[in-house]
Amino acid sequence: MVDLKDLLTDLTDESEDLDALVAGRPPEDWARPTPAPGWTVGHQIAHLAWTDHVALLAATDVESFLASVTSAPDPSRLVDDGAEEFLAPPPDLLARWRAGRAALAAALAAAPPGEKIPWYGTRMSPASMVTARIMETWAHGEDVADALGLVRPATVRLRHVAHLGFRTLGHGFAAHGLPVPTAPVRVELSTPDGATWAYGPADATDRVAGPVRDFCLLVTQRRHRADLALVATGPIAGAWLDVAQAFAGPPGAGREPQAGTGAVPRDGVKA
Repeated sequence: MVDLKDLLTDLTDESEDLDALVAGRPPEDWARPTPAPGWTVGHQIAHLAWTDHVALLAATDVESFLASVTSAPDPSRLVDDGAEEFLAPPPDLLARWRAGRAALAAALAAAPPGEKIPWYGTRMSPASMVTARIMETWAHGEDVADALGLVRPATVRLRHVAHLGFRTLGHGFAAHGLPVPTAPVRVELSTPDGATWAYGPADATDRVAGPVRDFCLLVTQRRHRADLALVATGPIAGAWLDVAQAFAGPPGAGREPQAGTGAVPRDGVKA
């Protein structure tokens, strides 16, 4: 089990890496379109700031959090409206994101052991909330990097995204209205330093193998399976790669294959 303090350190490091990617860039870079339809680099950071804000409400003021959910004019636009609400000139947006993520980290660090924090359609422990924030910060950071024409190296923090991706296997099927498999799946992921991260029973018939970064791109729906070096063995594993999503909520739209062009796809999903 990962210690909450260690998780919070990894969340801080993941956030600071993305912060360094955007801080000091000219306004035209913040206005670049990202793979998520209608979202610029600024929208991506605004979304993270908004999500930190509502997560802080959930952790410290449950009534206000629930009121924000029930009062939403159009629940299907909650994420887009949140990003638009928090969108601001880059210096102001950066300051708000930095303050918000620091406040959330402090609140989660102080949460009583065993507490379950309400979230959209579920309840989460503080550790699960931090893991989800790491996943989302990394995934939206990939969208930002795509918009800026950059490829970020894999870090050891991807173990959190990979673990979450494995744990949400059943959710991916359920979100798409499919029966949740009962047979186990083995996942073996190679890391840049030559290690292997493994999940699931070693004798499972259904298996997924490949680079850890590719698996994380798949479960966050940042790339289509056709553009990734993932190998699925068995019908359950094969079907999973079509529906995998590590984020909560309804099924994401996913990404279209890049068809070997090397171009960043311009349609995507906001998680």
